[in-house]
Amino acid sequence: MATFSPLSLLSSLSTTKTIHTSSSLVPFSPNLSLQLSSDLRFSASSALTSQCLSLWVPNKYNISMSMEAGVGVMGTKVGMMTYFSPDGDVIPVTVVGFHEGNIVTQVKTQLRDGYNAVQIGYRRVRDKKLSKPELGHLAKADAIPMRHLSEFRLQSVEGFEPGQRLKVEEIFKEGDLVDVSGKSIGKGFQGGIKRHHFARGPMSHGSKSHRQLGSIGAGTTPARVYPGKKMPGRLGGTKTKVRKQVVVKVDSELRALLIKGAVPGKPGNLLRITPAKIVGKNIPKN
Repeated sequence: MATFSPLSLLSSLSTTKTIHTSSSLVPFSPNLSLQLSSDLRFSASSALTSQCLSLWVPNKYNISMSMEAGVGVMGTKVGMMTYFSPDGDVIPVTVVGFHEGNIVTQVKTQLRDGYNAVQIGYRRVRDKKLSKPELGHLAKADAIPMRHLSEFRLQSVEGFEPGQRLKVEEIFKEGDLVDVSGKSIGKGFQGGIKRHHFARGPMSHGSKSHRQLGSIGAGTTPARVYPGKKMPGRLGGTKTKVRKQVVVKVDSELRALLIKGAVPGKPGNLLRITPAKIVGKNIPKN
């Protein structure tokens, strides 16, 4: 898919534009180097050229990543329990606790970085647990040493600043839908039945294929196994996301979040919790 480049659009313009600097008028051409000094302020003579210049970023910043519905937080899985609602309903929930953290460590903008995003730090650690570059990065935001950093790409980063602490009770409310991602429990090398839910063969005495995989392809033609064939292999231990889970309760005193159902990983696992993405409602269709 071809990406939109403001420079290519400017190159297709037949007329020569003019950039107004603080001292003189400079004729603009596509071959003009954009490595201008930081204190030079310029504005294009036409609205189209001005818009293209404001959107221009270096080619190395052509970012392709998913857009989040809103800023999220990181938490730690505590375990599962039974929650009794005021109506008497029995709801299986996962308890998510929060260590010290969820502090904004960096704010990325479209003009400087090529996309809008907020970087969040989580879980305080001792200084000697981090390298000097990591400590220097956190020192720019006057943040405490934190183990984990996660980035949330947003449509707008207004209202966020480095060093800002995010509060779970202000981001999520009871009844909200959230997407929870984390590392699933590793189950080692497993067969096709457990890994891909294949049906087993007969368990009678004469059967010779109780739990075997069976045929994996034809012989002479194509004389090979197609890539992506579902076969036995390592199961679990990968990043997994469960979508549209319901927030049952937000406990500000215990700093805990009760989410209906199961979430990836075992107790103590790091979780990334974001508002559920609903296309056309809180994120654009494109």
